[in-house]
Amino acid sequence: MKYAIVVEKGHNSYGAYVPDLPGCIAVAKDKEEVLKLIKEAIIFHLEGMKEDGDEIPTPNSETTYIEI
Repeated sequence: MKYAIVVEKGHNSYGAYVPDLPGCIAVAKDKEEVLKLIKEAIIFHLEGMKEDGDEIPTPNSETTYIEI
Protein backbone atom coordinates (compact mmCIF):
# COMPACT_ATOMS: atom_id res chain seq x y z
CA MET A 1 0.00 0.00 0.00
CA LYS A 2 1.06 3.58 -0.60
CA TYR A 3 -0.02 6.30 1.80
CA ALA A 4 0.30 9.99 0.97
CA ILE A 5 2.37 11.93 3.47
CA VAL A 6 2.67 15.64 4.09
CA VAL A 7 6.09 17.03 4.98
CA GLU A 8 6.29 20.47 6.56
CA LYS A 9 9.49 22.44 7.09
CA GLY A 10 9.60 24.34 10.37
CA HIS A 11 12.16 26.80 11.70
CA ASN A 12 14.44 24.12 13.12
CA SER A 13 12.94 20.80 12.04
CA TYR A 14 10.71 18.89 9.66
CA GLY A 15 7.39 17.32 10.50
CA ALA A 16 5.44 14.70 8.58
CA TYR A 17 1.95 13.26 8.89
CA VAL A 18 -0.32 10.83 7.07
CA PRO A 19 -3.78 12.25 6.24
CA ASP A 20 -5.31 8.75 6.01
CA LEU A 21 -3.87 7.67 9.39
CA PRO A 22 -4.82 10.29 12.01
CA GLY A 23 -2.21 10.48 14.75
CA CYS A 24 0.57 9.03 12.61
CA ILE A 25 3.31 11.68 12.75
CA ALA A 26 7.08 12.10 12.81
CA VAL A 27 9.49 14.96 13.54
CA ALA A 28 13.22 15.22 12.74
CA LYS A 29 15.96 17.75 12.14
CA ASP A 30 16.24 17.06 8.41
CA LYS A 31 14.05 15.86 5.57
CA GLU A 32 15.78 12.52 5.01
CA GLU A 33 15.38 11.60 8.67
CA VAL A 34 11.71 12.62 8.82
CA LEU A 35 10.99 10.48 5.74
CA LYS A 36 12.70 7.50 7.40
CA LEU A 37 10.81 8.07 10.65
CA ILE A 38 7.38 8.51 9.03
CA LYS A 39 7.83 5.20 7.19
CA GLU A 40 8.62 3.52 10.50
CA ALA A 41 5.65 5.31 12.10
CA ILE A 42 3.28 4.06 9.39
CA ILE A 43 4.43 0.47 9.88
CA PHE A 44 4.09 0.77 13.67
CA HIS A 45 0.68 2.45 13.37
CA LEU A 46 -0.68 -0.26 11.07
CA GLU A 47 0.70 -3.05 13.27
CA GLY A 48 -1.05 -1.49 16.27
CA MET A 49 -4.31 -1.21 14.37
CA LYS A 50 -4.10 -4.88 13.35
CA GLU A 51 -3.40 -5.95 16.95
CA ASP A 52 -6.40 -3.93 18.15
CA GLY A 53 -8.62 -5.47 15.48
CA ASP A 54 -9.20 -2.12 13.78
CA GLU A 55 -9.92 -1.91 10.09
CA ILE A 56 -6.90 -0.76 8.07
CA PRO A 57 -7.94 2.35 6.11
CA THR A 58 -7.57 2.24 2.37
CA PRO A 59 -5.28 5.03 1.18
CA ASN A 60 -7.58 7.71 -0.28
CA SER A 61 -5.58 10.92 -0.12
CA GLU A 62 -3.94 12.30 -3.22
CA THR A 63 -1.35 15.01 -3.66
CA THR A 64 -1.00 17.62 -6.32
CA TYR A 65 0.34 21.11 -6.77
CA ILE A 66 -1.36 24.15 -8.21
CA GLU A 67 0.85 26.87 -9.62
CA ILE A 68 -0.26 30.43 -8.91
